[in-house]
Amino acid sequence: MGIDGVLPFRTVADTGSGSTSYAGLALYLELACALDLLGSLDRHLGLEGEQGWRDRQHALAVVLINLAGGEGVEDVERLEADAGLCALVRQAERHGLSPDQRKQLGKRFRKGRERTFPAPVRMHEWLARFHDAEQEALRQPGRALIPAPNAALRGLGAVNQELCAAVQRAAPQRTATLDVDATLAETGKREALYCYKGFKAYQPLTVYWAEQGLVVSSEFRDGNVPAGHALRRVLEAAVGSLPAGVEQVYLRSDSAGYQHEVMRYCREAGLEFSISADVTPAFKGAVAEVPESGWKLLERSRSGPEYAEVEFVPEGAGFALKEATFRYVAVRERLEQAVLPGTEEQLSLPFATVECGGRLYKLTGLVTNRDLPGKELIAWHRERCGKSEEAHAVMKEDLCGGRLPSGKFGANAAWWGLMVLAYNLQAAMGRVVLGGPWAKRRMKAMRFHLISLPGRLVERGRQLYVKLEGVAAEWLTRIRQVVRGLARAPA
Repeated sequence: MGIDGVLPFRTVADTGSGSTSYAGLALYLELACALDLLGSLDRHLGLEGEQGWRDRQHALAVVLINLAGGEGVEDVERLEADAGLCALVRQAERHGLSPDQRKQLGKRFRKGRERTFPAPVRMHEWLARFHDAEQEALRQPGRALIPAPNAALRGLGAVNQELCAAVQRAAPQRTATLDVDATLAETGKREALYCYKGFKAYQPLTVYWAEQGLVVSSEFRDGNVPAGHALRRVLEAAVGSLPAGVEQVYLRSDSAGYQHEVMRYCREAGLEFSISADVTPAFKGAVAEVPESGWKLLERSRSGPEYAEVEFVPEGAGFALKEATFRYVAVRERLEQAVLPGTEEQLSLPFATVECGGRLYKLTGLVTNRDLPGKELIAWHRERCGKSEEAHAVMKEDLCGGRLPSGKFGANAAWWGLMVLAYNLQAAMGRVVLGGPWAKRRMKAMRFHLISLPGRLVERGRQLYVKLEGVAAEWLTRIRQVVRGLARAPA
């Protein structure tokens, strides 16, 4: 017998009809059903007609592409080729439907249904229905525009709101620390616009709920839209969408949130906040007036960064009201590299600096209405980078947010929104269902240990069995019991 390659084995096609490389996705399908994600898609999207694929089938396909490790619409063919997964998906897509609706599901295809997942061309057509050509006509050269979402895009946001509420019912949190941050999703699409860094990109603005690990909202934007543009509107909508049970809301933001209208809203709405302050000449002047005795070590090292309270009231039209109730804290870090004589005017650093006592320091600042001790406040504020920036890394690298499928803004916005659903479903799986160290594991680990488990599906007496290796079967059975309990969570 010959061999196919270097090692003495042969590769042959598996003639069995029920094998799957994604047995672990069964748990995500059950979790989506337990949290009523499919029912929410039915209630809010409204794109489907009386014939053809339903909204829940399109959306579920995109969510599974994200979870399985795909990159684009065409990767749905990899899922379609997995017979076992197809059997599981056909069960899941009928969840929550009445007996009559289940009968009609197969009748929606005039020539009969041959596929489990929509073909790529049909998915592209469906995504294009989230696009609003009338909004595109409002674009003007050199001006930033956030196209108003059509009914379908608004519905997708409502689906995410209901998903967050379902997770909150399953694992309630009394506080919501909202980290607001924008990210650049680089793209080669001809229709995309240039961002401030000089390349074509889109720049979604995300509101991340730190305690739950959920993305409350993520507004898809063009690359030329500043991160701080319409930030108060986004923040108000995010706070208004928080589910029942949240008693205290906190806000953390970079300097994009350093706007009077944002801070005024926080004060009026009772939000405690911490926002990176712009290091303006006036702020530098106030910092320079702080005596050396006013600086305290942020870390134990003698040469480490120092912080100090700064008496500062910003000026200008953006800060028309007095901000005496706000507190400013500066952080300085000594630059050890001396400036060579004659190079002072050539020196260009990518951060703000200030001279204190004849020494040059890197300078940052923040403004807050919290009364935490300075060291605790700075540590709490810096957690924003570890949370929201990691979330964006997962969205763009681990999931499909880094590769957008269309030149149409609305289609890309829908793709991004469906990716957010996959992100939140994974967050619920890690933190609520699995718990412990799994709450912090990235998708690479989830795919290796859970999603890509091999299995075989066997149907006996109208009962579907998923056959797995012994230890894996015991583990998945325990996980399914937890998911089943979530389905019973009180509404």
